[in-house]
Formats: sequence, C-alpha cells, structure tokens
Amino acid sequence: MHPDGDNASLASSLVDQRRDAGRCLVETASGKVRGLANQGVYFFKGIPYGTDPSGSGRFQAAKPVAWAGVLDASEYGPPAAQVTGWPGPAPHVAWSGDTRLPSENCLVLNVFTANPGDGSRLPVMVYLHGGGFMYGSGGAPGFDGSNLARRGVVLVSVNHRLNLFGHLHLAVDEDGRYANSGNVGLLDIVEALGWVRTNIARFGGDPGNVTIFGQSGGGAKVGVLMAMPMAKGLFHRAIVQSASSMLRMATPEEAERNTYYFLREVGVSRSCLDSLYEIPVGSLLAAMRRAVKAAGGIDNYRPVVDGHLLPAHPFDTAAPACSAPVPLMLGWCETEQRMRFSLVPGEFEQTAHQACTRVAGYLGVRKADAAQLFNVYHSRRPKDTPGDIMALIYGDHRYRRTVTHAAELRSQQNGAPTYMYLVKWKTPVLNGVLRSPHTLCIPFVFANVDIASGMTGTGVDRYRLQDEMSGAWVEFAKSGNPNHEGLPEWQPFSAAERHTMVFDRDTQLVRDPAPEERIALECYPAYAAAETEGGRRY
Repeated sequence: MHPDGDNASLASSLVDQRRDAGRCLVETASGKVRGLANQGVYFFKGIPYGTDPSGSGRFQAAKPVAWAGVLDASEYGPPAAQVTGWPGPAPHVAWSGDTRLPSENCLVLNVFTANPGDGSRLPVMVYLHGGGFMYGSGGAPGFDGSNLARRGVVLVSVNHRLNLFGHLHLAVDEDGRYANSGNVGLLDIVEALGWVRTNIARFGGDPGNVTIFGQSGGGAKVGVLMAMPMAKGLFHRAIVQSASSMLRMATPEEAERNTYYFLREVGVSRSCLDSLYEIPVGSLLAAMRRAVKAAGGIDNYRPVVDGHLLPAHPFDTAAPACSAPVPLMLGWCETEQRMRFSLVPGEFEQTAHQACTRVAGYLGVRKADAAQLFNVYHSRRPKDTPGDIMALIYGDHRYRRTVTHAAELRSQQNGAPTYMYLVKWKTPVLNGVLRSPHTLCIPFVFANVDIASGMTGTGVDRYRLQDEMSGAWVEFAKSGNPNHEGLPEWQPFSAAERHTMVFDRDTQLVRDPAPEERIALECYPAYAAAETEGGRRY
C-alpha cells in the first residue's frame, strides 16, 4: 500500500516534533521507531524489514515484521552471517568494513534524512553493499548517509542474507518448500524495497522516485534486480559502480554442483533437509568453504537463474527488457585490481615474461596470445612496469569489460538513457601505489572523503572531486540525468559515440577512452565470475 504522502499534515502527525532533544519518533507500518539527530540529519538504524530468518526460517523468504511499543533505532543492526576477516584494519580499507558481530538475524535497514515527517518528497537512494554475494555490510563507516542526506536525498542502506544463507540452491526437494532457496538473498532486497515503498514518505522521501545503487557486488545486485520481474516498479533509476559479476549468475546446474558438495560436507541427505536448521552458523560457513574447495574453487553461492524469480542472466545476451525504462549510470575505476596486487610484495616488479605468463593464466589463453594483448597496453603506457600492465589488464578484464558490455546492450534498446563514467583520479596514499583502485569511488559518491581519508588522502583537491561525483549521483537520483553546474556536459552513452565522463583532477567528457586497449581485450574470453581465488570474489 502506498502511503498518503501528499497529505503533509498526516505525515507530520506521524512524527514526534520534539527534535530539540536530538530525537525523532516516526510511526511506520510495522511500528514506531525512534532515531537520533546529528547536525541537522536524522538517522534511524537497524530497522527490521523482515522476520528473523534463522531456525526454521532458513532458506525461506522473509515475512513482514511488526512490533509493539517504540523501537530504538539509534544503532546499526548486525551484518549478515559470513566469513569474517576482510577488509581488515588497514586505514585504506577499514572504512569499508563493519566490526559488529555477524548474525543470521540481519534483515535490517538504515535511513538517513534531513526532513522526517514534514511532507517533503525527496529522492530516495537505496545502497546495496559490496562483497560479492559472500560478505559485507551496509553499516560500514564509509557508507554513512548523513552527507548525502544533507545534499537533498533520503539515503537507505540494507543488510540481507549472503553466501549459503542467501543462495543455497535446494530446489530439488520433493515438496517444493525450498524452491526459492537459491534466491532468498534477492528476495530480502525486494522485501526491503517494498518496505521503502510503504514507509519512506514518513521519512521525507518520495516512494515514486527510488534509485538503487551499489559498488562491486552491490553493483551486481543492482544488475540482478533490473532483471527480476518481481522488483519492477520498486525502483526508478539504477547506478552500477565497478561490478565484475553482473553479466552471468549461476545456472541451476552450476548451483547444484556446490549444493552437492555442501550437503556432503555437512552430512545431510536430500530427504532430511530440515536438519540443516539445527546446525550452528559457524559449522555451516566452515562447510561452505570446504565445499568450494572440493568443487575446484568454484563458488556458485550466488543468485540462480531459476526461470521464475530470475528468468535470465542479467545483461548476458540482451539488456533486461523489464528495466528498459529505467535510466542507468555505470562505470569503473581505471586500476581496479591494484589494491589486491599491492598486498603482495614484488607484484609490480616482476619481469615481462612473468607478467605475460600471469595474464595468460587469467585469460585462459596461450602465452603468445597474451603477449599480443600485453604489447598493446604497454605501447600506450611505456613508463609502466610489466607488473603495472598485468594489474591493469586484469582489472579491465573483470570490470571495464563488464560495465561497457552492459552499456552497449542498453544502448541497443532505445529505452532510457545510459551514462558511463571512469574514475582516473589517483589516490596519494601508500606512496601512490594504488593509483585508482577498487572502492575509490565510494567515498566521493557518499561525500565521505574525510571518513575514508585512509583511501583518499588529505589533499584539498579531493573536495572538488567529491562535489563533482556526489553532485552527479544526487542529480541522477532526482531526475535520471547526472548533469550539474560543476561538470562538463555529460552526454548519454551510445555504441557509436561511447561518451564517458572521466573523473580526474581535470574532469572531462571523453569519447571512448583508451579505445585500442578496449578493442584488443574484446578478442579474449570474458571473465567467469564464479572462478574465485580462495573462495572470494572481488
């Protein structure tokens, strides 16, 4: 049911106006929540949007939740059950991690708003965290939505089930009880978007103007939602940041492979699936890791193309028709994989022979073929070491190819516009070794460069880029067009023109950046998202 947000007096009556005490009470359709205020922004954290999915709720779609009394919404809820230990305490990544203890009972969301209950109809931005479909949390410090709220939107971040709890394919059971188990993590997000549609007007947001956006695995989740008929109408714009795995999800056969090994590891037969309810979370996660290893390092604990909830692979052979009217913005960082390679001493000092061998292995081609590609890249970047080139090719293979292929398919639809970007601004941290790495876009989008100074450094030029990028994301959420006064004119992407906004110290619109590298890489096999290193997807 849509809230009657046009009636400002009704919205106001749902909000405790005693804001001078730094608190705010909002009555949702599920019950009352009390948030806190900080420098003009009200935040409501850890709001349940679905019932506890533990015990007999495992592998089942969540149900709407309700409570009596007033819910304290001053603290984040727990991250989803997951294997912990990433991203770690180093300053350049700590801002993107959540140190709270994970839990199965994780179906919570957070709302940041400057205008609760005053009848405002501000655009809504719903953030889906990264970490593939394996780990992560919407409660990381760098995802604080206060600064976006100050810029004129209502920000919502979501926690949902991950890994085996969100994507264990048990659909082979006889009575059909587990028919949707491979996609309950997606159903959680749909449930959260339904909560937004019903309740967000009471927080000053417009349920008719919702933008979903996410980085890395969160961007992949955006791509999947764009292909889900059940999600149609729950969002109106979409942003994909640095997604490497949104072109193909798991087939039932691929998902079944991991399920076979998982059930073998926990000692559960298909006739006794209900016994999975009794196994502790830690034991299940440990079994999952062993199952991935037994499956040859293939991790298909991710959305399943079941022909029903997810009829087809997102952007595999065609852009999803159900989201053709939805404006899309997407892009990548120039050196996506440098942070990963920077963790291993000597990676950027290897010889050309070593680097070509590594590239051949990544692409699954002969070394002679890899050398041809290597030479194309090196001819344009003669000052780069062979290790630099190796890292760049690997990043382009995973990220650039994924987002540009999605943009190409979208441009063939003649539907809503698609806007492409590239982040080339180089961070000075760690003596500049990271250049423009994975996750760099997030602090600039959230306007949280001070919170994430371990990644962005402390130079004054980062504030200009923050205004450019955060301003573009906010404008896109408002109208589906990212243009604003602080940017050159941003023209939509087309396969012919390939306009790309290059965010750098001198931001400019470029036609087809580094086309020789793009064209050369297209001749090689595409990235297979389920192939992991150590069971993790970046």
